[in-house]
Amino acid sequence: MKDGIRAQVKRNVVALISLAVALVGLTYNTWRNELTEHNRNLRAAGFEMILTIGELQQIVFFSHYDRDEERGNPRAGWTRVLLLDDLAEIMPDHVEAATDQLRATWNEDWAALGRQDAAEARVSAAIDRVREETLEALADLD
Repeated sequence: MKDGIRAQVKRNVVALISLAVALVGLTYNTWRNELTEHNRNLRAAGFEMILTIGELQQIVFFSHYDRDEERGNPRAGWTRVLLLDDLAEIMPDHVEAATDQLRATWNEDWAALGRQDAAEARVSAAIDRVREETLEALADLD
């Protein structure tokens, strides 16, 4: 019986090697496709975050510096903050932490924009941190 198995392995060694190579290739291809899709999702979310950060910064500037209640509407700011919070769910943890801090800062300071320089400074600093963390996450992609 032992000789039978050895003989079968010798006769089919090329087929067994081909099977092993095929399995390794399939495994690598699947892993690489998953990584590529993950990076594609992060890249799309990151670019959308950068655009939304710019829109939020614009709202802050209109609200604080121009005291323009239409273009500096805090409700529009809230929609941008919440969108950033949603997009950060698929980003690395450091980006999500920065957006959580932005949401907390916006919650505390949005009403004081246009009246307190410190409120604008805190909100702008939180926005800048989200921008920096997002750019770092994009730069770290494979």
